[in-house]
Amino acid sequence: MTSSIDRYIFRTTFGAFVLVFLTLTGIIWITHALREIDLITNQGQTILVFLGITGLLIPILAQIIAPIAFVIAVVYAIDKLNGDAELVVMNAAGMSPWQLFRPFLAVAITVALLVGFISAYLSPSLQRELRDRATRVRADLVTTIVQPGRFLTIEGGLTFHIRERRPDGELFGILIDDRRNPEMRATFLAEQGSIIKKDGGTFLLLENGSIQRLDRGKSEPRIVMFDRYAFDLSRFTNDAPVQLTNLPSRERYLWQLIAPDPNDPLVKAQPGHFRADLHERLLAPIYPLAFVVIAFAAIGGPRTTRQSRGFAVALAIGGVAALRSIGFVCIVLSLQTPLALIVLYGSVLLPCAFGVLAIRRGVTIEPPASLTNFLSSMSERMARQAA
Repeated sequence: MTSSIDRYIFRTTFGAFVLVFLTLTGIIWITHALREIDLITNQGQTILVFLGITGLLIPILAQIIAPIAFVIAVVYAIDKLNGDAELVVMNAAGMSPWQLFRPFLAVAITVALLVGFISAYLSPSLQRELRDRATRVRADLVTTIVQPGRFLTIEGGLTFHIRERRPDGELFGILIDDRRNPEMRATFLAEQGSIIKKDGGTFLLLENGSIQRLDRGKSEPRIVMFDRYAFDLSRFTNDAPVQLTNLPSRERYLWQLIAPDPNDPLVKAQPGHFRADLHERLLAPIYPLAFVVIAFAAIGGPRTTRQSRGFAVALAIGGVAALRSIGFVCIVLSLQTPLALIVLYGSVLLPCAFGVLAIRRGVTIEPPASLTNFLSSMSERMARQAA
């Protein structure tokens, strides 16, 4: 009997989680994908490249969306069971609150394993792949900029124009407008040029031209004539091999954050980022477990249809939102001080302990009598005014 009830609650909760998760992920993915639409409009990439790059964001977004979708699913499932008086019947049949909590906990463990896998391995792996694909797109731009007659913006403030390209690869009528530095605008003009690779880098070798530099706040530019000038394109290619010591913390696997190389220059330069990222990933799979404890402790008690569930639902959602907000704030503060991590772990473990205690004792959280009386009086006053 109990096992069939457990399966029923598990299916209801997990089904709601999958539906909410897919919906939220789709909506948020679309908003992020629209930011990359310039891959097609400005950079001449195909729709497959666009979908391939933006599709890598989906598992990364899932790490944040999954716990939120899970809370919504738990609230929906409990509210449905309460609305159909199923929790009341189960309680009357002798099932303890802890027995009712077990299927919700099973779903939470499933979600926690998913989030843990994403945060420990999949997310950093996809971050690397995302960077590599973006680098390859930029490498394609090196050949794209030699297409004559087009003004092409590679990145914000950097525009290329080529008048003519010869079959041997020589370029003629080259214009480069560089506004990336807000303090200075530089315009390169050259009669001809060519793309060369040297010393592990890629350069656009300009010949017989000039550089016009206009400093901010000045009306007259400085003009420098040159016979040859090498414009560095290496940052737009994938010529330089990527090593572990060059990877930021978000692109490293969890075990690489737990035991980093003490001589790693990036770890020495950004110890706060590595510390914050490590503890954020360690807690990522804990949040679904904490959320289900808070939500069930607030709204898991059996209630009749005459008892208001609004306060309990608001308490559950507010508690989860407060817990996650404290987590975000503590992670940011831990960049500067490790003491914030004490508050971070305390904010997760203490509500879990009190929530488990409330569930085992079968405590039903009700709004204070003063609040109930106030809301009732306000409702009656509004009803009289409406009449």
